[in-house]
Amino acid sequence: MTAVFWVATIGQLVICGLLLVRVLAGPETGDRIVALNMISTQLTLAVFAFAVVAGRAIYTDTALWLCSFSYLGALVWARYLERGLL
Repeated sequence: MTAVFWVATIGQLVICGLLLVRVLAGPETGDRIVALNMISTQLTLAVFAFAVVAGRAIYTDTALWLCSFSYLGALVWARYLERGLL
């Protein structure tokens, strides 16, 4: 069963690598912000899967913090875009 979670963790990290290309080559600021938000979501899922593999519940707290701060970061970026500051 842990092999499935290892594959899920590695798969999420590969997806983050692909999204990093979008962050670097995004034609607009909005594309880059969405890609960064998706990277944080994928990293959250990777940390959750790794928490299961490692058998450490403390990693789930880290994943929840990461998810919470990425959500707040997306709101801040949206406010900057809305006001035309970027």
